Amino acid sequence: MAEGSRNVFYVSPQGSDAWSGTLQAPNDKGTDGPLKTPEGARDVIRTLKQTGQISNSGVTVFIRGGIYPMEKIFRLTSDDSGIQGKPIVYQAYNNEEVRLIGGKEITGFERIEDPAILSRINKKYQHMILQTNLRTQGISEFGELKPRGFGRPTYPAGLELFYDYLPMQLARWPNQGWVKIESVPDDKDGGEFKYEGYRPKRWVKADDIWLHGYWTWDWADSYVKVKSIDTHAGKIATQEPHGVYGYTAGKRYYAFNILEELDEPGEWYLDRNSGTLYFWPIEKLDDGKIFVSILQEPIISITGASNIILRGLTVEFGRGIAVEIIGGSHNTIESCKLRNVGNVAVDIRGGIKNGVIGCEIYYSGDGGIRLSGGDRKTLTPANNYACNNHIHSYSRWVRTCTPAINVEGVGNKAAHNLIHDGPQTAILFNGNEHLFEFNEIYNVCNETGDVGAIYTGRDWTARGTIIRYNYLRDINSPMTGGAMAVYLDDLASGITVFGNIFCKTNHAVVVGGGRDNIVKNNIFIDCDPAVFMDARGIALANQYIAKPEQWDMYKKLEDVNFDEPPYGQRYPELARILEDEPTEPKRNVISNNIFSGGRGLELTNDVDRNVITFENNIIEDNPGFINRASLDFRLKNDSVAYKLGFEKIPMEKIGLISCLHQEYAGAN
Repeated sequence: MAEGSRNVFYVSPQGSDAWSGTLQAPNDKGTDGPLKTPEGARDVIRTLKQTGQISNSGVTVFIRGGIYPMEKIFRLTSDDSGIQGKPIVYQAYNNEEVRLIGGKEITGFERIEDPAILSRINKKYQHMILQTNLRTQGISEFGELKPRGFGRPTYPAGLELFYDYLPMQLARWPNQGWVKIESVPDDKDGGEFKYEGYRPKRWVKADDIWLHGYWTWDWADSYVKVKSIDTHAGKIATQEPHGVYGYTAGKRYYAFNILEELDEPGEWYLDRNSGTLYFWPIEKLDDGKIFVSILQEPIISITGASNIILRGLTVEFGRGIAVEIIGGSHNTIESCKLRNVGNVAVDIRGGIKNGVIGCEIYYSGDGGIRLSGGDRKTLTPANNYACNNHIHSYSRWVRTCTPAINVEGVGNKAAHNLIHDGPQTAILFNGNEHLFEFNEIYNVCNETGDVGAIYTGRDWTARGTIIRYNYLRDINSPMTGGAMAVYLDDLASGITVFGNIFCKTNHAVVVGGGRDNIVKNNIFIDCDPAVFMDARGIALANQYIAKPEQWDMYKKLEDVNFDEPPYGQRYPELARILEDEPTEPKRNVISNNIFSGGRGLELTNDVDRNVITFENNIIEDNPGFINRASLDFRLKNDSVAYKLGFEKIPMEKIGLISCLHQEYAGAN
């Protein structure tokens, strides 16, 4: 059981939970060997800890390669904790591929013979589509499609289909892109709109049609169920809740979950009444396995535990969350692959020094990592972290306010992450004194408008966050309002943006009416503009005079006792805000930045230039870059920028790093 100074157990698909778990493989007699499941290892460790048969030198559970179906939550609690410096580790053995799946493989595909079904499918494609019955394979709980979206509750996804580790598409129209609302004859909140064209006439036999759209704003999407379609009037009525913010002419949507629209490889449809699943494979079925998601709860839950490490595991095919950590301390998800789930990949709620490090996260339904913790009333930090992760192709389901990394609370960190290919925000944050550094972010916000790659807003008290040494590039959106690299929206205040590199982004940094923000020592290349500032707080305050219940800025001040310790001491400007024209954008500083190409500073006419500082900025196409054409923005030693006080940016540290350092993980 002991290996060196640690206790060691093994888990294998060829094992048995009746065995000791001390052998890597079954013995010749078949009487002992590895355990069969992670739960089996957990229970053995619990028993040995309770009886004093296991030392406090830490435990490693080596999990051999293979697929481990997780029919229920793998739950770790305080009974499963390690001790600081001597954790309990669940780790893939010798880099073998270990897959903990919240789903089930399905087989038995055959040609469609039912004339009634064939009549609903385009004749050109009938021979390409296969069917199988899930009920005969022991799958009868299919979950539900729900009215998910911006500002709505988080629901587990219904059953999903995956082929060769890729999520397949519920049959939809159009296959790519969107169609537009033709008109809204009645009130925008009335739950009806007129559609363009005649396509819905094909759907008369469909009984569970859903729509996904950006119904009014390009920063708010939602899913709605069709109540009825009037093909004579060309009108669709939806069930409540209707599209978020109502329906607006010219806005975009698509229809899905329609058998009649199963017309290209990769699409599928499930008849929930019969349990029959229809699928057009992207390749021959012999070339890859097909799974459906089953488990609605988190696949792994670490609750109230401490000093547990998950390392080198693949966790996938759940309808909800891949891994959650609730409370506890010093728990780490390390070098794992987290993918193909219906909600976020990782949800860390509370505790201290819990984190995700060195993981790859993709094809998650509602964002990548949700990170919260710390006490806002006392400004006590949690020091939870997300570091050195590669997050891409996220937010398959809800597309807005489901970022790659969502940070709340006090004193949390996101560093050295590579984030790309997302529909909206990369890092969304609220709260105080977070640190976002050395992240590389590109090609996000590519489907939404009036958004930011790094975004916060609407809280004067959420101060002290530092955004430094990040590289943000190619962040643009054709949608209304465009995309910003760093968006301090709607009076966000007290944020420092220092030493970042912005390349080819529209509106690199936007200060949306807030105060006490510092934009300093950044490099802006071909941004249009580099820094934008307005005084929107004045208009917002006037707008909400008639709707004070929707203007909660003053309530947020009261919630944290803004003029008493610790807020009044930590943020003296905040303590005096009510006597200092709070909606005016005062004391913002834009200094010592490099503007190379594009436009520099843009102020709207309502900004009083006497209450901001704009100084010592360098406007120079090439201030001494080593190689601007090849995007090497390091400055030569004799750069004019250094002579004017510009501080060197440690560009070599930006992005993923080859080894995991305690100092970056926040684990010290």
